[in-house]
Amino acid sequence: MSHRVCTFLLAAAFSTGWTLALAAEEKEKKPAQPVNCPVSGKPANLHISAATDDGPVFFCSDACIDAYKKDPAKYAAKVAEQRKALADRPKVQVTCPVLGNPVDKKVFIEQDGQKVYFCCKDCIDKFKADPGKYKARLANSYSYQLKCPVMGGDIDPAVFMDLTNGRRVFFCCPACAEPLTKEPDKYLPKLAEQGIVVDAKTLPKPTKDKEAKKE
Repeated sequence: MSHRVCTFLLAAAFSTGWTLALAAEEKEKKPAQPVNCPVSGKPANLHISAATDDGPVFFCSDACIDAYKKDPAKYAAKVAEQRKALADRPKVQVTCPVLGNPVDKKVFIEQDGQKVYFCCKDCIDKFKADPGKYKARLANSYSYQLKCPVMGGDIDPAVFMDLTNGRRVFFCCPACAEPLTKEPDKYLPKLAEQGIVVDAKTLPKPTKDKEAKKE
């Protein structure tokens, strides 16, 4: 094979590889589909939801939850659109489908090609005995908050802060709670980037050496 032919083939291979790499990069950069509130049509807050048998439905405000609960059938089509938009978004399981406690990442089973986590081994046996009984709880056991707003690490489902409205913010370690309460303007935008919009008024008051709850 001549030097010219070899050079051409190498150039073609490099070009193809570069094109595939760019395509993969562009795919990663593709923006996620907008997730809209089924009631108002405004962007949904992934921190405001109502549990249903098929999984959570997300809203822009608590008022929209009330409207939805009065007539769920009215918003069925919009809920389907929301779930389609969320289908490809990464999420993390944070609660056990049996007891509702924070999951232990070392305790899980494989189901339909995915891992289902539990808080203890006893819950695995209960789940296996009657999976249908826990289907709804499993569907509602996930969070779209993946990263700690302070350090940026992966969240630990057992490390969280309970807000005054009953919702939770997760962290990578207990020490990250205090910075959030002291400087909410600095760290709440990191949650908003994940679709988790938190009102600073719902944060517990900062106290000296306060840490997130570790369960």
